[in-house]
Amino acid sequence: MARASNTQRAYTSDWADFAQWCQAEHLEPLPARPETVGLYLAALADTHKPSTITRRLAAIAKQHRNAGLESPASLRLSAVGDVIAGIRRDKGKRPDAKAPLTTEQLRRMVAAIPSTPKGLRDRALLLIGFAGGFRRSELVALDVAVVTDTEDGLKILIRRSKTDQEGQGRTLGIPYGSDPKTCPVRAYRKWIAAAGITEGPVFRSFRNLTMMHDGITDQVVANVVKRSAERVGIDATELSGHSLRSGLATTAARNGASERSIMKQTGHRSVAMVRRYIHDAELFHDNAAGRLGL
Repeated sequence: MARASNTQRAYTSDWADFAQWCQAEHLEPLPARPETVGLYLAALADTHKPSTITRRLAAIAKQHRNAGLESPASLRLSAVGDVIAGIRRDKGKRPDAKAPLTTEQLRRMVAAIPSTPKGLRDRALLLIGFAGGFRRSELVALDVAVVTDTEDGLKILIRRSKTDQEGQGRTLGIPYGSDPKTCPVRAYRKWIAAAGITEGPVFRSFRNLTMMHDGITDQVVANVVKRSAERVGIDATELSGHSLRSGLATTAARNGASERSIMKQTGHRSVAMVRRYIHDAELFHDNAAGRLGL
């Protein structure tokens, strides 16, 4: 539901932007002509990402469908399709992906986190996020009710995720770490006990030094990763909240984990995506160039 709500808010904002642009250009937004849509997309080309432009196009189409009108935003229309093709040619390079976290980096980051209430949260967030290969949205939505503390570790039910919009759910396990200082299970227990959390969100927001009852946002996940990296001299500009998830996949692949086991932990349904992580992890492992005698 949260994801659907976020999408609806984005579409509403996107449509408002198009309508304001049309007003400034003395053009009709509803119904809009394909040529109007093409001009609008061209105006966005220098300042917006292709993904944002594509979403704006979808918002325009949706608004027309809701009004019972034919969409002027179809790629089949040359006034629109030609502009999109040009934008993709100009900006079609692979986006700059943030780097995955390594286990060594995570060890350094966790070791430097202060043992304050907020520090205990940050430590648990990093370790759980890394060990579970969680999406940021999944960490944000994590509730005490879906976490079962067992002798073998934590059993966590993911009720809904990006690839499970029907809410069928899946369960993953977080095992004990070999080092108590970086064990995600122990970090979770310590945070929950110190915060006195018995129900509701696992990871709570803080206002100054006071823990609030509401859960964290996606941005908090990114901020914790970046702040913890900066504290130990790691370039935070190379990292994001996604670095926890990609770090699990890449590190596990480098250490010999199978595609199946990685997908079971991360919830990926696309083998191609997991293989991209594996490819990145193996760039320098058994590399032919290492056998050139240079």
